Amino acid sequence: MSDFDSKDFFTDPSFIPDPHPFFDHHRSQCPVKRLEASQNVIAVTGFDECLEVLRNTAAFSNIVAPIGPFPGLPFEPQGTDISAQIDEHREQFPMFEHLVTMDPPRHSRHRRLLSGLFTPRRLEENEQFMWELADRQIDEFHSSGAVEMLNGYAQPFALLTVADLLGVPKEDHDEFRVYLNAQKVGAMEEGDRLTRNPLEFLDEKFTSYLEDRRSSPRGDSLTQLANAKFPDGSTPEIVELVRLATFLFAAGQDTTARLMTSAFRQIAEFPDLQKQLREDRTLIPQFVEEILRMEGPVKSDFRLARTATSLGDVEIPAGSVVMVSLPAANRDPRRFEDPHEFRMDRANSKEHVAFGRGVHSCPGAPLSRVEARVTIERMLDRMDDIAISETAHGPADDRRYTYEPTYILRGLIELHLEFNPVP
Repeated sequence: MSDFDSKDFFTDPSFIPDPHPFFDHHRSQCPVKRLEASQNVIAVTGFDECLEVLRNTAAFSNIVAPIGPFPGLPFEPQGTDISAQIDEHREQFPMFEHLVTMDPPRHSRHRRLLSGLFTPRRLEENEQFMWELADRQIDEFHSSGAVEMLNGYAQPFALLTVADLLGVPKEDHDEFRVYLNAQKVGAMEEGDRLTRNPLEFLDEKFTSYLEDRRSSPRGDSLTQLANAKFPDGSTPEIVELVRLATFLFAAGQDTTARLMTSAFRQIAEFPDLQKQLREDRTLIPQFVEEILRMEGPVKSDFRLARTATSLGDVEIPAGSVVMVSLPAANRDPRRFEDPHEFRMDRANSKEHVAFGRGVHSCPGAPLSRVEARVTIERMLDRMDDIAISETAHGPADDRRYTYEPTYILRGLIELHLEFNPVP
């Protein structure tokens, strides 16, 4: 038995720096395989098999999507269809009230409430804000010739982009940075920040915003969200809209920040690639897609088998927790030639599943792509000879990178860059 078979994927730290040997090992045996050493979770590591799970909401429930096999089911599965049990115990699952755990038709009703935020016009306005924001963020460190990419740029940039999309007043942006840990401390005292729960802060702020917009409409994005209707014309409770807003912050901020950090690790490590992107900016969208394929920020997505079913000739009993490995699917050699190689000219990069597929595909995918593109453009404009800090990460032949110790997300905890400021 190899280490890949005997070690628990969810708790063993050796899989954190590079999970792909683990994924490759299990895919080579079977792209749908029960991991007996890992909570008896069924791992799906093949591209086509992942698509089947993501699209089949009749057989697979999202109720465990953000947490996987922990803390366990609040009931003992009975029979070949546990749909009724899931519905009966839904409120006992973590995060049951958020969009990510909802199943159709409830999911469809609530996702529809976001439609007004992702119109072409609103996204265009948001992109204009991004260009200005990128320069403001770069100004904070530009003269120093160095930046820690994740905390010094990416997280505050992603946070404020979502804030603008939702219509958070600009005078409140510094407060959001402080309470959501993406700040230069100064808007309020450090002690005050540490006494507040970020989710409580978001709940309080958006409850206040949305109640105000319902009573006094202003023609802004918050007013549009406050007056959004379910498909049947009924009006959601304020708390349902608040949950959508907090979900967008939680889902959109950290994952996009990790994407931008991964992109600049690649840019800083490979001067020829950096030169190519500087000389031809039309290559940036394709570069972003290949980064998403190679280093998508979501490592694991989960489903609960609501009915007994089969997948890739493997029988899956009702009540089984299924791990959909998006990074493994994105490096399936049956779909992507030489999948562990970064290729700027890869013709099918955009087929990746970094944003998921089906009804639960990431609603902010277009936003995330634009954030990455705008960031790369402005940093290349204003920062020359971008390089990895050898003081922080070691020399080129002995780099030291540290990744988030989680089975959910894939991302560096820091990336120190050095550069020559462009006047």
